[in-house]
Amino acid sequence: MARPRFITLLLALFAVTALSLTVVGLYGVVAYGVNQRRREIGIRMALGARHENVLLMVIRQGMQPAVIGLGIGLLGAFALVRLLASQLYEVKATDPVTFAIVALCLLLIAFAACYLPARRATQIDPMNSLRCE
Repeated sequence: MARPRFITLLLALFAVTALSLTVVGLYGVVAYGVNQRRREIGIRMALGARHENVLLMVIRQGMQPAVIGLGIGLLGAFALVRLLASQLYEVKATDPVTFAIVALCLLLIAFAACYLPARRATQIDPMNSLRCE
């Protein structure tokens, strides 16, 4: 039993590493986008955009690639599930509950990675952002 446990532990470690890199990458891309659009966001807020509107705009633009990637990943997982069927014990290869839980967890993690830069975007001072350029 030591070998299968080691392989499972190694796969879990790689999965956590991949998820961490994904979160850091998505956070970095959204934060960079907010920083590049600082003046635009400042103008929007100066013209009367509410904080909620700016927050939703940034989250929507960050979540769009995450949702598209999740859809492509789910399609790929359904297509390649037969290769993993021999490695699963007491779980069907196309278990809808497992797919739903994993998809929900990935969406929540992507939302958390997008929320922090979006929250920072709502705190942009319109006068300072317009004065800088």
